[in-house]
Order: sequence, then C-alpha cells, then structure tokens
Amino acid sequence: MNSQLQVPIDLVQRIHDSDTLAVVAVAGAGTAAISWLLGVAGASRTVLEITVPYASPALTEFVGYEPAQFVSEETAVAMAKSAYRRALHLREEGAAPVVGIACTATIATDRTKRGEHRCHIAAWHSSGVNTYNLTFIKGLRDRAGEDEIASKLVLCAIAESAGVEFDADLRLDPSEGVQSTTEQYEDPIDALMTGHIETAIVLADGSMLADEPFTGCILSGSFNPLHEGHEALVETASKMLGEPVAYELSVANVDKPPLLEGEVWRRVAQFAGKASIVLTRVPVFYEKASLLPGCTFIIGVDTAVRLFDPRYYGGSPSQMLLELGQMRKHNCRFLVAGRVEGSAFRTLSDVNIPAGLEDMLQPIPESAFRSDISSSQIRQAGGAASA
Repeated sequence: MNSQLQVPIDLVQRIHDSDTLAVVAVAGAGTAAISWLLGVAGASRTVLEITVPYASPALTEFVGYEPAQFVSEETAVAMAKSAYRRALHLREEGAAPVVGIACTATIATDRTKRGEHRCHIAAWHSSGVNTYNLTFIKGLRDRAGEDEIASKLVLCAIAESAGVEFDADLRLDPSEGVQSTTEQYEDPIDALMTGHIETAIVLADGSMLADEPFTGCILSGSFNPLHEGHEALVETASKMLGEPVAYELSVANVDKPPLLEGEVWRRVAQFAGKASIVLTRVPVFYEKASLLPGCTFIIGVDTAVRLFDPRYYGGSPSQMLLELGQMRKHNCRFLVAGRVEGSAFRTLSDVNIPAGLEDMLQPIPESAFRSDISSSQIRQAGGAASA
C-alpha cells in the first residue's frame, strides 16, 4: 500500500508553542518527523539539534557502547538518554525543560528483509522515560508509509513530554498496536539515586529541580551533621565573593559506600528553610566541575591538599594535571579556608600547588574565618552524650 503523506501541521505548531526543547536522534526511520519539525514556523523554539547516527559506528559512538541489538527498545532508550545529555549541554542557562527523543527502526527497503519491520521510539526527560514500540504488518505499506507512522510516533514522544495532546491519526491496521511504557520517578532525588539525572537541587522552601543549570558558589561536604562552622564559612564566602552560596552533597563517596536514599533525605532535611543544596553522584572535584561549570568551590585546606594528590586521579600525575586543566576550562575556582591540625593552623600557603595553577585558588584569611569545629567531633560528642 502506497501512502500519501499526511503532514500534522497543527500538532507540530502546538509542540513549537510549548516550552520544551528537544534533541532528536533517528536511525532507520523517523525522517519525515525531521521535515515536519523544521518545516513548520517556530522550529527554533523546539529543536536544539537533530542527528542521524545511521551507520553502526555512528550509533555506537552516539550511545557510548556497541548495542547487542541496534533496533530494540533498549537501544532507543540509550539513544534518548544520550540525546537528553546533549540537550542539557546545548540549552541556554535558565532555559526551558529538555527532552531527548530517539527512534531506531528497520523498515521496508529496496531488498526483501527476512525479519520483522518495526520501530522503537523513546523519550528521556528529567522525571522518567516513555517508550513506544510498533511491529508493522510486513508488506502492507511501502517504506514511506512505514516511515510516516514512525515519524508520527516521534512527534507523539515529543508532544507527550511537552504536555501537548497527541491527536494525529497513525492509520494503523486493526491488528497493529503501539506498545507503550512509562517509567516515572517520584521526585528528583529518586531520579538521582537511580542515575537517571545528574543533579537535583532542593531549594530552601523544599521545592526541587532536576538537572537545572547552576552557577555560583558551592560548599561541598557530607554535612553529617550540618553545623555552625559550615554556616559561618558560607556566610564568609558570600561576603567575600558578593554572591549567595549553595551547599553540595554527593550521594557517592570515594572511600565509602554510597548513601542510601533515606540517609540522603535526612541530611537534606537539615537545610529546610535555610539554604539550597545541590545533590550529585560525583565524589571528586574534576567531575563536579563538569556538572557545575563556572562555580567557585569553597573547600578546606585539607581538601586542597587532596585536590593535588595523584591518588585521587588513578595514581597518575599526568592525569591529575589533565583533569585540573579541564577544571580550568570549565572556569571553576576554589576558595580555601584554613584548618587546625594539631597545634598549627594550616592555610593555602602550606599547599604544594602545581606551577601555573596558582590563580585557581584564593585563600580565606584567618581573620575572616576560623572554625575549629568538625562534624566528626560533633558525632563523637553526640555518641558520648547518648552513652
């Protein structure tokens, strides 16, 4: 059956009128969706990028590994995840929500295929993943007919992610049906713990943001517990730099098991009504810098020493210098507070900084801030009191 292409102009216009931005990746089918999205006025309000990783090496590079099966629901989800990460990178600061859309398919061509004709579409957004799977009746349509349906499902994935009603006629045979699934996370912390998103921000009023861009000053720590030393350091840094400071907690740790979700909630609760806290899954600063470009990290001198310790870079001095160079490229800097060690008060001047990186670090004068309290001392004192 040859098909006369039906262009869903009204649907595309409503997608463009929404506030969702998309990176779209298609392989094997979905090409009409590209034409529809770009052919209706307002495409720049929706489309961040469209890519066609058609050849096997291109698709392997796009998802970061060679799929066991290139046309499958799992591969569509992996493509959508890569598209979502790309969308986060491309959107402007403070821009609208983003979605990664992917289609992988095997449809009618100029030779007879022994296997099924089918398409798999996925939408990866901050709160979950939607998938759409369809097996065509082989021989019922030509290539353009099968591509039209796959393309409409691509639009369906974008529309449903953007909260737009999908009302296009797929023109399916009664024996055909789209199998769809939805995986939804309860909140950004839930999504972060599973690795679905990279950052979650909990604001002082309790509201949460997923994968929202953040620039500014950050105090990283375990905050077990949050204490007056942390708060005094934040206040000092804010005065020195002239901007507010957020806290950052990584649910992963270099030397310890990852935090359980209940423990994450317990630590986050300490900031209610006080300050914002950024949650990540990266325990080392060169990884934090890639997630939080342009940030100034507030650290203690003991952390500054570890910053230049090759042990935290796989034991490689050259890798350490490479990662520090990347931090510079991400425009990240460090504000360093002194710390008591034994009978001495150590400062940034006691840190052996590699040549050429000195300008990445700025000291906090002892006259501006000094706190001899630590979380471990508070925990020990609490244990002694309860005993």
